[in-house]
Order: sequence, then structure tokens, then C-alpha cells
Amino acid sequence: MRLVLFGPPGAGKGTQAKKLQTKLGIPQISTGDILREARRQGTELGRRAAEYMDQGELVPDEVILELVRERLSQPDCRDGFVLDGFPRTIPQAEGLEGILEEMGRPLDRVVSLTVPDEVIVERLSARRVCGRCGQEYNLKTCPPRWDEVCDRCGGELVQRPDDRPETIRERLRVYKEKTEPLGSFYRERGLWAKVDGVGGVEEVFGRVRRALGIL
Repeated sequence: MRLVLFGPPGAGKGTQAKKLQTKLGIPQISTGDILREARRQGTELGRRAAEYMDQGELVPDEVILELVRERLSQPDCRDGFVLDGFPRTIPQAEGLEGILEEMGRPLDRVVSLTVPDEVIVERLSARRVCGRCGQEYNLKTCPPRWDEVCDRCGGELVQRPDDRPETIRERLRVYKEKTEPLGSFYRERGLWAKVDGVGGVEEVFGRVRRALGIL
């Protein structure tokens, strides 16, 4: 099964993508992972991407799409994949569509997790990370045993700048401007499935499975 999983920051895409990976035996693929791996391997595309990343610039769509093409051509994607949070814009969606048409492997379904803005702000602003070992916590859903202290190493827990409420709201604004229009793009192709992303992990996963017909 060839899938795209969408949703705003904090909607739970990564968690649900990992569960789909386990359930279906297909790889979860995110552009962040692709970029880090290409950079680690020092490929030509990886070096090109690193030049933009090192300057704090966005990696151009043509580079991202070539990296995606390379990843989807690998043997573990033969039986399907879960694209986690990609594409993010109409040009990226058009590029992905062209790549998959060339491969003769079109998408089967596009699942969009919907979560109200205030729930997302509450979720993400409660995230903390250990400044020493990098262990992540959530003060509401997965808190440390002691306030602001890492269970693993005793380091101080900090809030990342991306998880401050004002930053989260700006990320949500950009998502609505750039990514939400993809709903119309994929609805026209009969691929779009909207899923309520509020609730426990297993509860939401049950809805995702029903949307995909994989109960």
C-alpha cells in the first residue's frame, strides 16, 4: 500500500506512520530522515542539500524530489511506503505524482489527521527535551518522575523554541497557507481521507485503519 500521511505539526503523524509501518510491513519515510541520510552518506544530492541547510535556507523542491525519487526506488519500497508529512505544497505534490507515474506505482490513499489548533498548541507547548541526553517528554502525556529533571540522566529539561505557543501558532499559519490546499488536489483524484486525530494513539489508529480498510 502506497500512502501519504498529512496533518499539522503535533497532529501525531510520526506516531501513526510508525504504527502503519509495523502493521503493513512497509517503510515510514520522512524528508527529514532522507536529508539526514543523504548528508551522512555524502552523496551528490546530499551535498547539494547540505549547502542549503548549512546556510539556514530551505532545500529547493527539485532537490527534495530527487531525494524522494531515490528513496522510493529502493527495494524496501517495492510493496509500499508511508510518506510522513510529504508533500507539503502543490508543486511538491505534482512532482511526486510525476515520479510515481514514471514508476507505475500511484498512491493508494492520502490520510489527513485533523486536530484543532488549541489542542495542538497545548500538546506541543507541553513538550520538553533533556538538554544533556536529548530524551523527550511531555508534561501532560509522558511526564518525568521529577519536575523538569530527566529520568535517564538527571539533566535539566528545556522547552525548544519551536514548542513555544507563539512559534506553534506561526507554524500552524504556514501549514494552513501552504499545505491545506493539498486537500483539494487529492480530493479531485479521489484519494483524500479525513481522520479525526484527537484521542489516544490506539483510538486514532483505529480510525486510520478504518479509513484504509485494513481492520
